[in-house]
Amino acid sequence: MKTVRQFAPAKINLTLHVKGRREDGFHLIESFVAFADVGDEITVKSLDGFDLKVSGPFAGPLRAEENNIALEAAIAFVNGFRNCLPGVHVDLVKNLPIAAGMGGGSSDAAAVIRALAYLVDINVSRTAAGQLAIGLGADVTVCLDPQACFMSGVGNIVTALPALPETYAVLVNPNIKMLTGAVFAALAVPGAIRRDELSLKPEHAFVDAADLAGFVGSCRNDLEAPAIRMCHEIADVQSALLARDGCLLARMTGSGATCFGLFADKEQAERGAASISQKAPDWWVKPCRLN
Repeated sequence: MKTVRQFAPAKINLTLHVKGRREDGFHLIESFVAFADVGDEITVKSLDGFDLKVSGPFAGPLRAEENNIALEAAIAFVNGFRNCLPGVHVDLVKNLPIAAGMGGGSSDAAAVIRALAYLVDINVSRTAAGQLAIGLGADVTVCLDPQACFMSGVGNIVTALPALPETYAVLVNPNIKMLTGAVFAALAVPGAIRRDELSLKPEHAFVDAADLAGFVGSCRNDLEAPAIRMCHEIADVQSALLARDGCLLARMTGSGATCFGLFADKEQAERGAASISQKAPDWWVKPCRLN
């Protein structure tokens, strides 16, 4: 039986501006998104029925779930394309922390869609894949084509951007889960939502990592302040990153608690990650390259 493998990279919100809140409760955002070369691994094959096997360092909590977004993506794909398969077995190697602000579940779902499209040789148009993605979750759309992009609306509008310059990062999570809904709820205080008059979409290709970091530094993550109020360890992580030689900028991604430090030099990023791991062995720390 033919199997197809797909990488499900970590999604990194370099910027995240909350522009408003719709009457249905969904928030309007703008976010400059990149993807890391660390992530989960997805394998799919056609079998009767639908099932999911989860392994890897962060598999434990997922094994107890009755529903998983990766399996939901497989079911939605088969139903959406007129029962093109009798069923799907999904094998998920969970390398990313859960509820960590890196879109791990969304990236898993997107990887399942890509893998199944390849498995059955269906040319899934952007529109068709986008409709599947929207039904699964706000971040699935942006993960369908994991490359530098700008997302807006409720996460459903995605615009490709020029490739990033050679840029490395250190990702650090203090092994604390942050529920996205709770962080957004904590943002709902008077004056917390800043309705910028201008879009903060990157308008040019960046020259180098320092140029990229300069732009990111001129923007913000609006969820960072409420997340830090809920989890002070996020500030400790940022301080640890900024103390490393070569770190150009440190910021939280998504709703946290993962933070990233940007580096121009691969060796400095790797040394920085090793140093943080030594000082904080209970933290999840990974050097990576962004694209």
